[in-house]
Formats: sequence, C-alpha cells, structure tokens
Amino acid sequence: MKIKKSDQVKILTGKDKGKIGKVLQVFPENSRASIEGLNLLVKHLRPRRNNEKGQRLEFPAAMDMSNMMLVCPHCGKATRVAYKILETPKGQKKTRICKKCQQNIE
Repeated sequence: MKIKKSDQVKILTGKDKGKIGKVLQVFPENSRASIEGLNLLVKHLRPRRNNEKGQRLEFPAAMDMSNMMLVCPHCGKATRVAYKILETPKGQKKTRICKKCQQNIE
C-alpha cells in the first residue's frame, strides 16, 4: 500500500477536494482509507430509554485510495510514491520514496 496509517493525504475529488488530513484507518482489501475530519457522514441514533435524548453522530467514512494523494513530509507537496530497496545490516528493506524531492517517506 502506498498510503499508510498516520500519513498526511490530500483529497483529489469529491466534496472535500483540496483538503489535507491524517489517515485514521486503512482497508487494503477494499483499497479504501478513512481520513480525520473529512468525508463526514451523520448517523442518527434514537433514544433507547425514556429519559434519554437522541443523538447525531458524525464519523469519517472510508473513501477510495484513488481519490487521495500522499503529502510528502519533507517538501510538503502532494506526490506520487516510488519504492526503493535499501541494504541494511539485517537484510533488505523496502522504503517509500517521494517522486518530487527523492526523500525517504517514513
């Protein structure tokens, strides 16, 4: 997956186009992710007891990964992601690279 939990992403399409947010959850089997404070849905809950009030819950819904782009922590631009295999003393490690500034994203 090119986008991971706690990454900053920019929304490319939809009602939140152009906004930047932090990834809360990633669902790789559906290639979807939910972003903090964006793509909010409202769920209405009716009261369960006599003296209780009903509620409106707002929560971030998952959206498709193709509608978001990773924001590089070094250059601050929305960028594509490349992969590079680095040699470490323990073996090989696959890392994400920013296509614009060629810096490691981790």
